[in-house]
Amino acid sequence: MVMATTASTAAHTSLASVTLEVADPEAALRFYRAFGVDTHIRLRASGAHSTGFRGFTLALTVSGPATVDGFVGAAVDAGATVLKPAAKSLWGYGGVVQAPDGTIWKIATSAKKDTGPATREIDEVVLLLGVEDVKATKQVYVDRGLTVAKSFGGKYTEFAPGRAGTVKLALYKRRALAKDLGVPVDGTGSHRIVLGSAAEAFTDQDGFVWEAAEALAPTPS
Repeated sequence: MVMATTASTAAHTSLASVTLEVADPEAALRFYRAFGVDTHIRLRASGAHSTGFRGFTLALTVSGPATVDGFVGAAVDAGATVLKPAAKSLWGYGGVVQAPDGTIWKIATSAKKDTGPATREIDEVVLLLGVEDVKATKQVYVDRGLTVAKSFGGKYTEFAPGRAGTVKLALYKRRALAKDLGVPVDGTGSHRIVLGSAAEAFTDQDGFVWEAAEALAPTPS
């Protein structure tokens, strides 16, 4: 297999889309619209077996604590379960919720105090993949043309986004990610998430599936 190595190819092998596999796309779409993140993800029907921790989270970075509370409240009102109530920490303020379809979402800000009113604006969306070996998985993705933006040894790696407004991809130790989210690390079956890019389809060593972005069905309207 020929790896993508040129600069022009690298620009096309970044994360282009995130598709969540759900049992009921219409119900999931209603939830994600109420939550306020429907424009950042795609949905498709799937009955794939999955138990426990699916090995990833989607994280929203927002401007301040009041905005975190607003997103958490909207998610709960739409049917989400709180895994970690929003609270202050050493790094800022945040909380964790689980959508009715099982996807875990973290909403956070580095600000510990509000400097303005709450908004419904999202500064950044990050897909955090929990992997067994961050260094090895990072190299697999670098060999396929992704560009590293930040890296902290074998603990965390963040890749440069392909274009403004797309979901950013990052790698984290699976056990550390589960602990951060407040869930047991054990899980089996499908991750129930598909990553899209312009490159050829492949599955990484942790079982995360990539498909050609043009092959992914859009979120139903």
